[in-house]
Amino acid sequence: MVKTILVIDNRASTRNLFLEFIKAEGFYTIDAENGLIGVQQAQEHLPDLIISEIMMPKLDGYSVLTTLRQNPATAIIPLIFVTTKGTRTDVRKGMELGADDYLTQPCTVDELLRAIAACLEKRATLQKFYTAPPLLNPKALETDTTRPVVFNSTFLFDPLLSKIFCFIETNYYRSISLSDVAFAVGYCPNYLTHLVRRRTGQTVQRWIIDYRMAAARSLLLKTDHKVEQIAQAVGYDCAVHFFRQFRQHHGSTPQAWRKAGRNNI
Repeated sequence: MVKTILVIDNRASTRNLFLEFIKAEGFYTIDAENGLIGVQQAQEHLPDLIISEIMMPKLDGYSVLTTLRQNPATAIIPLIFVTTKGTRTDVRKGMELGADDYLTQPCTVDELLRAIAACLEKRATLQKFYTAPPLLNPKALETDTTRPVVFNSTFLFDPLLSKIFCFIETNYYRSISLSDVAFAVGYCPNYLTHLVRRRTGQTVQRWIIDYRMAAARSLLLKTDHKVEQIAQAVGYDCAVHFFRQFRQHHGSTPQAWRKAGRNNI
């Protein structure tokens, strides 16, 4: 299927140059002469990727990105800034707002095409990951103690948070990150961080750890699995990392917590 790329730039010469080379690579293109039209085009056509200047009339590139990331329909569209604003502060601001890449002009056509390819490849990989069947089906959870159902979040009834916690509860045993959660629920990482912290007082990463710790406690009490096995079962590739986080979370080692917990049963 042919990918669609939206180019937003107020300079006709630059915009047409980008369109020419992108079309030559087999992409379908859309263009916009300012940020306001760019947002409208993105919402109407839902392109596979957006290339945008920052310094534009009516709506600058930063505002374009912020607007798109706050709309679930456009939040996960990859966006590459290609701009003459090249200071470290400019780049940092763009990336913190959720840009997928940042190229400063002048840049070569090859650099632009490689950035496009990398963004599209990353998005395809994430889509494949999230559309893949689960490692275990719900029936397996009933008999496989290495995949415990953790708990029902008190935030599941919050419309803004329910899909976030459903995703975490379903995938906490994978190596998921803030970016993975953001992609799955259709928010940019920065917006998701502020949303969850504002409504729960904790970060997304902290909630992932809380789910993993709850699962680990269940396994420590109900099974005789080694700590290394439990670490892997709740999403840690490195047992040392699990050990360190468990100790920070509970004030004791997994072995000591297991012993104390079983003595109190």
